[in-house]
Amino acid sequence: MNYHEAVEYLQNLTRFGFNFGLGRVTELLRRVGNPHLPLQVIHIGGTNGKGSTLAMVAAILKAAGYRAGTFISPHLHSYTERYCINGVEISFERVAQLITSLRTHLDAMVSEGFEHPTEFEVSTALAFQYFLEEKVDFLVLEVGLGGAIDSTNVVNPLVSVITNVSMDHMDYLGSTVKDIATVKAGIIKNGVPVVTAAGDGEALEVIYKTCQHKDSPLVRVENGHLGKQSSPLYRQVFWEAGGEDFSVAGQRFSVKGLREDYTDLFLPLLGRHQLANASVAVATVDVLSEQGYAISKNAVCRGLAGTSWPARLEILGRRPLAVIDGAHNYDGAKSLRRALDDYFPEKEVVLVLGMLGDKQCAGVVAELAPRARAVVVTRPNSPRSGDWQRLAGEARRYVQEVYAVKCIKDAVLQGMEVAAVNDVVCITGSLYMVAEAREFLLGRRW
Repeated sequence: MNYHEAVEYLQNLTRFGFNFGLGRVTELLRRVGNPHLPLQVIHIGGTNGKGSTLAMVAAILKAAGYRAGTFISPHLHSYTERYCINGVEISFERVAQLITSLRTHLDAMVSEGFEHPTEFEVSTALAFQYFLEEKVDFLVLEVGLGGAIDSTNVVNPLVSVITNVSMDHMDYLGSTVKDIATVKAGIIKNGVPVVTAAGDGEALEVIYKTCQHKDSPLVRVENGHLGKQSSPLYRQVFWEAGGEDFSVAGQRFSVKGLREDYTDLFLPLLGRHQLANASVAVATVDVLSEQGYAISKNAVCRGLAGTSWPARLEILGRRPLAVIDGAHNYDGAKSLRRALDDYFPEKEVVLVLGMLGDKQCAGVVAELAPRARAVVVTRPNSPRSGDWQRLAGEARRYVQEVYAVKCIKDAVLQGMEVAAVNDVVCITGSLYMVAEAREFLLGRRW
C-alpha cells in the first residue's frame, strides 16, 4: 500500500465504530511483540486541555535534550500529525509501511475468529510500533476517549495526567461528572504518580479515592498563592497569572512547583485555561525530575515559551481579526467566552459555529451567542453532524442576525462579510469544522 491507500484502509475501519475494551488491541500488540512495554510513557487524559498539555510537556522534554514522541487524536489536516518526534511528523512512506505490516496481523486475527480492531486501536498500535523503532526517550500519549476503556490504557506509564473532568461524550462515558471521572480515573495505575487540575467536587473526590486505593501519589494543580501542603500521597502545586494585561502575543505566569518556584514564565498560547494546562505540564515534568530525569528550570522556561498548538485561540487574520478555537463542549465554550471578554472586551464578535450532533449544543450556544452580534451556523464534515441547522434555532434565542450556511468555506466567507474591519470573527466548534476553516484561512487547497 502507498500512503493514500493506507490511510483509506484505516478510515474504512471506522465502520467498526466505538467498540470499547482492551481485548482486541492487547491481542494485536501481542502479535507484533508488545512494542508498548519498553516505552517511557506520560499518559494524558481529561475532558479538555489534553492536547495543549501534551504539546507543552513534549516541548519541555525537547528543550531538555530528549527525543519526545507524541501521539494525538484527532488530527487537523494530515494523518501524519498524530505521530511526531520533537515536532516532526512521521513520513508518508513510514505510515504506509507500518499499516501494511499491521494489516497482515489484522487479517490473521480475523481469520482466527477474533473481532477486528477499530480504527483507533490500529492507530494506537501503529504509534507504539513507530516510537519503539525510533527509540524515543519518552512517549507523550493522549487518551482517545475516557480512560479505562481506551486502547491507550495498555501502558504502564511514568506518570498519569488527568487535566480536568467535565461533561462530554455522555453517550459513552456516563451521565454524571462522577461517572465520567470514574472512567477517566481508569488510567491511574498502582503506585504511579498522578497529576490533575480537577476542581473541587465529585471529580476530584473520585481521583483522590482512586489514588488512595492504588497507592498512587497525587499532585493537585490549583490557581492561587497559598503555601504548599504535603503528605506522602498528596501534594499541591499552585499557579498565578502574571496580571490582567491580556496581550495576543502571549501571557506570563508563575508556578510554585514540586522542586522550586518558577517565576515569570512566558506562554504564547492564549486563554486563562492554558495557564492551568501549563501548570499541569510543569508539575508533570517535576514528577519526572523526581524520578531521576534531567529537566532543568531553563528547559521548562524555554519549552513553554516555544510551545505551539494550532486551532486553540489561534489568530489567523487581522482585518477583521479571525480567531479559531476548537471549543467543542460546554466547558470549552466557557473558556472561549472568557477569553473573548479578556482579550477583545471592546470588540463586537461574529460567531461562526459548527458542532457535532452528539455534543452539548444548546449549552455551547447559550454561552457564546449572547457575546455575538451575528451568528453563522455551518455543518461539520462528519457523519455525526446530525441536524446541524437546529443550532440556528438555538442561536436565534439570543441574537437576531443568524445565518445557516452548509459549506464551511462559504460560512467563513459569510462571517467575514458580515463583520466590520474592527470586529472579531470567532470560528469555533467541532475540530472537524475548525480544521476545514483553518485550511481555508491559511490558503490551502481542500
